[in-house]
Amino acid sequence: MVKRKTAILIRKSHRYLGIFLGLQFLMWTISGLYFSWTNIDEIHGDQFKKEVKPVVHNDLLGLDIVASGLKVTSLELRTIADQPYYWINDSVLMDAKSGIVKPKISKEEALKVASAYMLESLEVASVDLITEVGKHHEYRERPLPAYVISYNHPENIKAYVSAVDGTFQRVRHRSWRWFDFLWMTHTMDYEGRDNFNTIVLRAFSLLGLVTVLSGFVLWYVSSPTIRKVLKK
Repeated sequence: MVKRKTAILIRKSHRYLGIFLGLQFLMWTISGLYFSWTNIDEIHGDQFKKEVKPVVHNDLLGLDIVASGLKVTSLELRTIADQPYYWINDSVLMDAKSGIVKPKISKEEALKVASAYMLESLEVASVDLITEVGKHHEYRERPLPAYVISYNHPENIKAYVSAVDGTFQRVRHRSWRWFDFLWMTHTMDYEGRDNFNTIVLRAFSLLGLVTVLSGFVLWYVSSPTIRKVLKK
């Protein structure tokens, strides 16, 4: 049978590991509950968006004209504020009718792009241009500069439109922000959220395993039933 000093050491190790890891275990449980009880489409903000209707364009510039001054490796037709544009080589925005290169879209155009995606019942509060964001910003790792369209709504809704290529990027709202925070605590990636290979996560996972195993060992060394079996 395990000596008394060894049993006390196991008990203390289990207790202090539980105290040290308890908060993170709690956050894992809370975040897991939140993820399982929420609809991912609603987290993405689909309830604030409407179906986008395709726009038909006529009298567009031919590829021979477009390619006359550029070496085209990729080309995409886009509609920005009801007007056709070519997005060329993932870097150049050109008016598909006049051939004029557009450095970036205007606030008015960004608002029209957002209105094509967002529900008409939403009231616009402001339109602002952002040129940089921090690591924890809700628009991180997306094209910049960009316009952020804020709406008067209890969920503090914001829509983001790229100023470079005129594409509608993301919808952000309060539920998404809670999801993002809890996802950070779940993955323990406090920089980019999606890295499951951080040293902190690995360390806590191993310590969690040790805690569980020490609990089984503690039960084994302190169980009267086990003692009776061993004596026989």
